[in-house]
Amino acid sequence: MSAKAFICGVAGARLTAVEQEFLQREQPYGVILFARNCYEPAQLRTLIYEIRSLLKHPFASILIDQEGGRAARLKPPHWRRYPPARFFKTPDAVRLNARVMAAELAALGITTDCAPLADIPTPGSHDIIGDRAFGLTAEEVTPLARAQAEGLMAGGILPVLKHIPGHGRAMADSHYELPVVDAPLELLERTDFAPFRALRDLPLGMTAHIRYTALDGAHCATHSPVVIRYIRQKIGFDGLLMSDDLSMKALTGTYAARTQATLNSGCDLVLHCNGVMAEMAEIAAHTPALEGDSLRRATSATRALPLIQTLSVTELQEWENLCLNTEV
Repeated sequence: MSAKAFICGVAGARLTAVEQEFLQREQPYGVILFARNCYEPAQLRTLIYEIRSLLKHPFASILIDQEGGRAARLKPPHWRRYPPARFFKTPDAVRLNARVMAAELAALGITTDCAPLADIPTPGSHDIIGDRAFGLTAEEVTPLARAQAEGLMAGGILPVLKHIPGHGRAMADSHYELPVVDAPLELLERTDFAPFRALRDLPLGMTAHIRYTALDGAHCATHSPVVIRYIRQKIGFDGLLMSDDLSMKALTGTYAARTQATLNSGCDLVLHCNGVMAEMAEIAAHTPALEGDSLRRATSATRALPLIQTLSVTELQEWENLCLNTEV
């Protein structure tokens, strides 16, 4: 059975009968989890098992946003508390943190983490990125984002590079309005876009709902064929590219129109997160099966994981010592 080119959420701790029928009929590429779905380990493992049993295609992905700090769907008391990206100073520390995180995610049946974030905040930019960023320059961010991706993959979790081609300069939160970035292209290429160019070999990525007037004055990146072509040809990213969440208020129009604009721009997958069935059904009705280059990229992503490295007791102790005196 073929996967369709969208990712959706679900409403709660267990699937409703309507959700079960929807997943079985529509066969999305995957399902993304949020705090509303994650109450305790046994419940979450059951939910994930339910979802994966309904997806009859080879991808059957279970995604989550688990960066650490304030961007975490799994939290104490049932799961570990991880520091925000800004806490880390060395690739080794980032890689160890990602290894611990990957072991926790894999034990639940999660396959994909929407990290690393390679955005670079600038003075005065909106705090939606803030301490979620590894640093304030491309030279700081790139090796640490690379280490996070490596640590996740070593533990059997696929990373998602975000938000291509860069969200750090945004003066607004795209959850609520469309940020517009007027910086010249030469500056963007030296700063915001540089980490994504360096990390262009990663298997999956996520777009930014931002309008970069230097590239396209009319459309945000997610809906711009010009920007997606720039991501593919100039940044050189040939991984599986998903949109950011279509339910964010940076976008306007019907969900059918948002879906068509996302796919027409050149994105491989449409992402919808809030679990509202009417919106999901509208998106699914306008989403084709994965095919062509999108299917090739999805297949390559599933084959990108190296031999999984088992997390040792010593490594876990090292991680605990690393985080011991840190407020996270």
